[in-house]
Amino acid sequence: MDERLKDPDLSVLDKLSHSPPRRKAHSYSQQLRSKADGNYKRNQNHPRKHSLDEIDIFSSAPRSNTFFDSRINLSDDEDLRRFTGNFIGEIDNQNDGPPARAGGEAAEAQPLPDFLGNGGGVGVFRVPTRAAVHPSRPPCVELRPHPLRETQVGKFLKTIACTETQLWAGQESGVRVWKFSDAFEPGNVPVNGRKVHRGDEEAAPFYESISTSPTLCMMVDNGSKLVWSGHKDGKIRSWKMDQQDANGFKEGFSWQAHRGPVLSMAISFYGDVWSGSEGGIIRVWPWESIEKSLALSPEERRMAALLVERSVIDLRTQVTVNGQCNLSSSDVKYLLSDNVKAKMWACGSQSFSLWNARTRELIKIFNIEGQTDNRVEMPASHDQVVEDENVKFVAKNKKDKPQGFLQRSRNAIIGAADAVRRVAKGAGALVEDTKKTEAIVQAADGVIWTGCSNGLLIQWDGNGNRIQDFTRLPYSVHSFCAYGSRIWVGYASGTIQILDLEGSIIAGWVAHNEPVTKIVIGNGCIYSLATHGGIRGWNISSPAPMDNIIRTELSKSADSYTRQENITILIGTWNVGQGRATHNALMSWLGSAVSDIDIVVVGLQEVEMGAGFLAMSAAKETVGLEGSSVGQWWQDHIGMALDEKSTFERVGSRQLAALLIAIWVRKELRTHVGDLDAAAVACGLGRAIGNKGGVGLRLRVFDRILCFVNCHFAAHLEAVNRRNADFDHIYRTMAFSKSSNFFNNAAAGASSANQMLRANATSANPDEARPDLAEADMIMFNGDFNYRLFGITYDEARDLVSQRSFDWLREKDQLRAEMKAGRVFQGMREAIFRFPPTYKFEKGKPGLGGYDSGEKKRIPAWCDRVLYRDNRSGSEKECSLDCPVIAFIYQYDACMDVTESDHKPVRCKLNLSIAHVDKTIRRQEFGKILRSNDEIKSCLEALRFVPETSVSTNNIDLQNQDTFNLKITNRSGEETVFFQIICEGQCTIKADVATPEYRPKGSLGFPRWLEVTPAAGMIRPDHVVDVSIHHEEAHKLEDLVEGVPQSWWSEDTNDKQVILLVLVRGICSTEHKTHRVTIRHCFSGNSLCLEQKIKGRRPEAASNHKSF
Repeated sequence: MDERLKDPDLSVLDKLSHSPPRRKAHSYSQQLRSKADGNYKRNQNHPRKHSLDEIDIFSSAPRSNTFFDSRINLSDDEDLRRFTGNFIGEIDNQNDGPPARAGGEAAEAQPLPDFLGNGGGVGVFRVPTRAAVHPSRPPCVELRPHPLRETQVGKFLKTIACTETQLWAGQESGVRVWKFSDAFEPGNVPVNGRKVHRGDEEAAPFYESISTSPTLCMMVDNGSKLVWSGHKDGKIRSWKMDQQDANGFKEGFSWQAHRGPVLSMAISFYGDVWSGSEGGIIRVWPWESIEKSLALSPEERRMAALLVERSVIDLRTQVTVNGQCNLSSSDVKYLLSDNVKAKMWACGSQSFSLWNARTRELIKIFNIEGQTDNRVEMPASHDQVVEDENVKFVAKNKKDKPQGFLQRSRNAIIGAADAVRRVAKGAGALVEDTKKTEAIVQAADGVIWTGCSNGLLIQWDGNGNRIQDFTRLPYSVHSFCAYGSRIWVGYASGTIQILDLEGSIIAGWVAHNEPVTKIVIGNGCIYSLATHGGIRGWNISSPAPMDNIIRTELSKSADSYTRQENITILIGTWNVGQGRATHNALMSWLGSAVSDIDIVVVGLQEVEMGAGFLAMSAAKETVGLEGSSVGQWWQDHIGMALDEKSTFERVGSRQLAALLIAIWVRKELRTHVGDLDAAAVACGLGRAIGNKGGVGLRLRVFDRILCFVNCHFAAHLEAVNRRNADFDHIYRTMAFSKSSNFFNNAAAGASSANQMLRANATSANPDEARPDLAEADMIMFNGDFNYRLFGITYDEARDLVSQRSFDWLREKDQLRAEMKAGRVFQGMREAIFRFPPTYKFEKGKPGLGGYDSGEKKRIPAWCDRVLYRDNRSGSEKECSLDCPVIAFIYQYDACMDVTESDHKPVRCKLNLSIAHVDKTIRRQEFGKILRSNDEIKSCLEALRFVPETSVSTNNIDLQNQDTFNLKITNRSGEETVFFQIICEGQCTIKADVATPEYRPKGSLGFPRWLEVTPAAGMIRPDHVVDVSIHHEEAHKLEDLVEGVPQSWWSEDTNDKQVILLVLVRGICSTEHKTHRVTIRHCFSGNSLCLEQKIKGRRPEAASNHKSF
């Protein structure tokens, strides 16, 4: 479309010199090679859809390899940046160049001189900070280093939980457990002949269960010394703590809890197990039935499971009246036991239900805004008709005159863009739907915290009243952990933030490069799990002075855990003009150049165009779909040229309408390459159409992040500003998500959502929200950038090309001028090209005579380019953990004999030196520092301090529904303390038993006849807190007949004695002090009271009463 550009675009050209360059005295006499047989012929044209820029023709022709190599005739250009040090030899003690390949000789990898663009080193163009130990976050113990995603199929970790001595993880095939005592031991040694799982080679030693259904949730039961897990098959399974069976330990007791998956679990204040599932189902499993089943022998486990299953209390059924229920039918994603006020919170996406943990009665239902919601939820009808605007495309009426191609294309594209805008507007109307509850926790002061998918943090009191809300980061909150005076928040961005009890920020750092899905506390550390399965441990006091000591000591020993690798990459770019290449063309371009290559990246432009295709692609992108049959054809045929079946493996691809990028990796390297993520950014009409834009793939190679971006920028000589803007838009907004080729098609649509989050984060805090590309160790841009030659005529350009006067022509290159000015590709490098301009040619016409000789006579230009940025911040450096990726180009070619398009394909070979960390060795060094450094040991000892406290009594007698106030005094004049009361056990008083046997309930829960309020809280310096200890009826009247319990799992009526433990900690204490309080309960008085109540009730009233 020949539309006029705005004045700012033209002003850029006005600032550039238009005077022709002065010819140099020496001659550039080397001419382009010609075909020996001269057997070129123009193929028959095929019908095609028109491009938005120019009209091209399908063609294919046999050819021989004719490349213009940029390694010859180097000039004395003042802007060249040469490599002065033989850093490959200095690092690997080997000769320069990539390693030899089977069937091919090692190439002489002499670095080509390159041109460095200005404007790098600041803002988003600053090279990311790298170091042996990350300077911007506390040092951590990598219990399980980040495994490649592809190695975790069927083994992904879903959740974690901590006991006093172990960390448990639930995975897709069961559970696994780490002992804290083995955290610093090497773990890559096969145990009992068992092969170490791929992805766990550098993990600390662990034990794994036999295979089970995927684990979705876990909880620790310190009372019964069990770990409970909820599974996708609807079962709840128990596992004994301190597992050490290297051959796969087995589950203990289990039962079928739900038909659907067990999404959430919690143990209540009174020891009952609560579980949540799909459709709003909440079930309670009384501890009395579980306790009796656990006491049965393994041969009786089937009977035990039946007993528990029959004891179930279905809360949704109990609050359903006449087929109507106030509870939300959304999935019960989270259950939280409020151990301060003896309540249970059940959380859906946008609603809560609050329950009495003792009576299991529903207290209230409220939404995420805190508003009480007692409306009956009705299922949505599938037949409900929703009116919406129809998408209107311009249709041709029989009476109207036929419209031209450009008009039809414009109408179709505008219609598609309008549809995209309406979809976006519709998504905006559902902003509230994105404010979903994603995490919940109870702080030490009893306040309930919930986190939302839009980053909102909400505080609630124990009665479900909303206290306040605030946002600290504009990312989804995925996890919480509370301990002492701190709240740890895990975000979708991988950030962990520490807040105080009021919500003020204490500290924060990027803990992982993927969402933090779970945070737990154990062994004096906070352990975080990311979606990729990596687990890191952070000291509970971090950030603290101890971190600086560890960071310094670890950095000193960096040589011991530094490893270095050398790989080669081939990048090919080609605007195919909607054509299809012959096998000979692909072999000439790619197949003949891969003998010494480890990774092949291919970027194509104008794979498929036309208004209809572009409109359909835009619509598909909005629902997360991408790709086309033509794009698949290109991938398959390139794969054949690369010998895909035996030599290379296709890792992934991404297509955005006319743009396609794909990656192949040599099979010998495949185990070190993974975590493929994809992204796409449209720069066409309304930033919604993919005729222009960029597609990207992100890979982890030897634990370093490499990004490859294939672009097509705005066309026409004058559109310099638009091209610059296209690059800036792509660089700043490209947000990677899991490739649809690996997981599912919804990942493509997630990229757009990530871009919106990225934009919001950038506007909220520009310093913190760096683009994904900015955080990569290496970025490689390739594509049809469409930068032209300025200030030169067609004839002058043809003359200089024929003389190979590329130095003079480069002075007229728009891209080079813009990079010099720091307006585009800031801080990036390009090898000095020594091949003719690759645009614009007549299809099927070989040699320099193939340049456009039509009416427009477009000036030849280097539109097709390859640029990169590695970890160097400016001056040349040796490869190290501080500068882990250093690259140089050793070949930069154009395939001039390929005639299927109006562009010539370009290829670029790079040699990469990569420094990475041996995680096993570094973890061992970490352990040595903790054990041997006196300053560290002193800091750890200080964390064990607990302020002095006292209790008013150690013995309490209760009867006849008595209430006793237990006073806990903080005798420290400076330190705040936090207390928690648990029940160590209960015993029945018998005259003939001298030594009573105390039995704990689930998770050290309380007997149902005892109320302790509050059971946890905070005591300020020199303050006293009163704890109410109250005797309550153990059973409801409907459960009794003449005062006797009728259910076999009910508590008996004998006098009892319980031991309460008052646990006291400091703000960040790693240990606690314990006060023991004995409570004796005489049941006789309460029995008489109950008997009188029963006699005073009418029979009909008792029969009509319904228990909740």
